[in-house]
Amino acid sequence: MTEGREPPARRRDAAATRAALLAAATELFNERGFDRATVRDIAERAGVNQALLFRYFGTKDELFALVIANRSRELINSAPPERLVGRTLDLLLDPDSPKRSANPLVALLRSSSHDEAAAAIRAELGDEYTGALAALTGAEDADVRAVLVLAWLLGIGLLRSVLPTEPLASADPQAVRDHVLRAVRTLLERVDIRPGE
Repeated sequence: MTEGREPPARRRDAAATRAALLAAATELFNERGFDRATVRDIAERAGVNQALLFRYFGTKDELFALVIANRSRELINSAPPERLVGRTLDLLLDPDSPKRSANPLVALLRSSSHDEAAAAIRAELGDEYTGALAALTGAEDADVRAVLVLAWLLGIGLLRSVLPTEPLASADPQAVRDHVLRAVRTLLERVDIRPGE
């Protein structure tokens, strides 16, 4: 055995590194928002060098846009379209939900002061989320109705979690959910108003 020999270089697994960076970024963007989630912190949580973040994603903005796109698709595909509003409300109203970090609206609320981050979220949510909501009505102004519902959901998330405002901040989640779904049903008639699963 030869002494002084360096151990063989660890083999890099690009797919695993990308996945670890995406998971770490998702957690940190939801916990801290775009501005306070640093590249260094993301790389540290992923257990990699921060240069790899730039190698695989280009910029922090591009990584953020990808996180939001992935989370938007996961949320939209997690339930039938008619249950999307109820599912979103469940995630917004339950701060202890382990699935709350899957909600792209939470990331939007925590990152709304950063122009590029907010623009990335608006683009993703505008195309996919509002499209899914608009499909829940046969009205000519389906897009307007969908954006109104999205605005309401964002407002609820903001006043309940980011800038807690009473009485909404401490209101019973099921009561809030029931009120909102009944009202949303006037705009999007195919929204399912049954209790969540």
